[in-house]
Amino acid sequence: MVGRIEDYGLIGDLQTAALVGRDGSIDWLCLPRFDSGACFAALLHDERAGRWLLAPAAGGRSNRRYRDGTLILETEWETPEGSVRVVDFMPPRGEAADVVRIVEGISGRVPMRMELALRFDYGHVVPWVREDDGDLVAIGGPDAVWVHTDAPLHQEEGDVRSEFEVGAGDQVSFVLTYAPSHRPRPRMAAAERALLDTENFWTDWLSRCRYEGRWRDAVHRSLLTLKALTYAPTGGVVAAATTSLPEELGGSRNWDYRYTWLRDATFTLRALLGTGYVAEARAWRDWLLRAVAGDPADLRIMYGIDGSRRLPEQVLPWLAGYEGAAPVRVGNAAVEQFQLDVWGEVLGGLHVAREAGLSSSPDAWSLQRALLDFLEGAWTEPDNSLWEMRGPPRHFVHSKVMAWAGVDRAVQAVERHGLDGPLDRWRTLRQDIHDEVCTRGYDSERNTFTQYYGSRELDAALLLIPQTGFLGWADERVVGTVDAVQRELTEDGLVLRYRAETNAVDGLPGREGTFVIGTFWLADALASLERVGEAEQLFERLLGLRNDLGLLSEQYDTRARRQVGNMPQAFSHVGLVNTARHLSGSSPAEEEGDAPR
Repeated sequence: MVGRIEDYGLIGDLQTAALVGRDGSIDWLCLPRFDSGACFAALLHDERAGRWLLAPAAGGRSNRRYRDGTLILETEWETPEGSVRVVDFMPPRGEAADVVRIVEGISGRVPMRMELALRFDYGHVVPWVREDDGDLVAIGGPDAVWVHTDAPLHQEEGDVRSEFEVGAGDQVSFVLTYAPSHRPRPRMAAAERALLDTENFWTDWLSRCRYEGRWRDAVHRSLLTLKALTYAPTGGVVAAATTSLPEELGGSRNWDYRYTWLRDATFTLRALLGTGYVAEARAWRDWLLRAVAGDPADLRIMYGIDGSRRLPEQVLPWLAGYEGAAPVRVGNAAVEQFQLDVWGEVLGGLHVAREAGLSSSPDAWSLQRALLDFLEGAWTEPDNSLWEMRGPPRHFVHSKVMAWAGVDRAVQAVERHGLDGPLDRWRTLRQDIHDEVCTRGYDSERNTFTQYYGSRELDAALLLIPQTGFLGWADERVVGTVDAVQRELTEDGLVLRYRAETNAVDGLPGREGTFVIGTFWLADALASLERVGEAEQLFERLLGLRNDLGLLSEQYDTRARRQVGNMPQAFSHVGLVNTARHLSGSSPAEEEGDAPR
């Protein structure tokens, strides 16, 4: 049976990731990459779509934890027959992708069961399973998986099963290794050696962290999660490890997040640079430069993890969806939308990298100037907003503010770093955008900025206005906007992106949960308005929404009291890191912009 979204833990090898349930079942894994077809897709259907169960035969009470400073997951069961531990991990990618599961007997003698149902292409392809030099190999079209263990294996209707017992001190290992079916059999990981190598990799990486504030453990776990969501060959960070986990339980707001969004750039760079991960920040900056190279008018809001531009959206009708939330989608049609804020986000991210001293080439500035040229002519156009509205385009206030921010960063590049550019023209453009937003995007009756020109709706992204430097925190319009969002755009104290059920441009049925990073933005705003007690109380509440392993999805349903949306969500963990830094004395809420205007 598929668990709640918060019932899952994450293991990964910096090229893909698996979700492991409390019941010992791996219900989601795409091989060989984050965006490949899933070979375990039970998460979006049931066990018939593929899973890998390893647990006591009679079940039992379990508890779990990550081994300190690592992505190695340990689950322990107490049963009437004794206790047992399962250690799950993916070694950093070598020749091939490996998933290793080690069963360790702790006390008594515990009967165990292993059920492996491989289903390639998101549960659609049942592979041919045969013996190969003492191991089993499953082949289906372009995909092949080898399974090695000393436990007895038998096939049953295309699946692989095993029943065995472990006593105190016993150890039984299972290794699953992927390779394209046309390639020779890969070298499979040796379980014990791979465990040591994996532990050393993660602990060495975490030892570089510079954050030593009061929320150290939470920040460490979020940084490990962000690292796990990084595609090592390119440096791109996927938004989440999953597709189609619903924003509304039983609803249709189900999207594929296994891609890299440009608007995450600035937030992610600040989180990485602010905690000491300069190499990761540089790799992310370099991915950004490669991805956006080309015609500025053809800039996409998101890209594949290798920088690919075409991510056509399609529905997989053979999958019922998580708890019946259909349709299941792969690809993302929002890639074709015009979202004005992205130009500003890219320029802002590259500004943060420049201010941090990351080396840059003259070609990088030429690219930024080309982006500015496009932005100069396009900022007056309506767009679909950062929330990827599927209704009619509007003049969204956040989009205009980010256009202002992009121009502002170009002005700063000339003023501070001596780069070449039409400074007077950019200063005039910056002022024109500022004047229009303050005139058309501000509701003087309610003392708040609005979601789009002429609207009375609010938007969580309005909390970012002072973070860009567009206005100072002491400005009464900023204070009024923060108060309005806190008063009118929260459920049980947590921030919504916007009120989806009443929004004229949302374009979709139903509602959605509260937005985790939006609530971190509110905590940042409260702290910047010197309401630190409120900010810390809200931050602690957000920490309480994490699952027992410290993981956060995209949203939280206050009615069902459950995590919703794709899992784990990079944006949520970036928010946690940056807000913890802010409350610990750093100032991420003010380090992006110039002097307030």
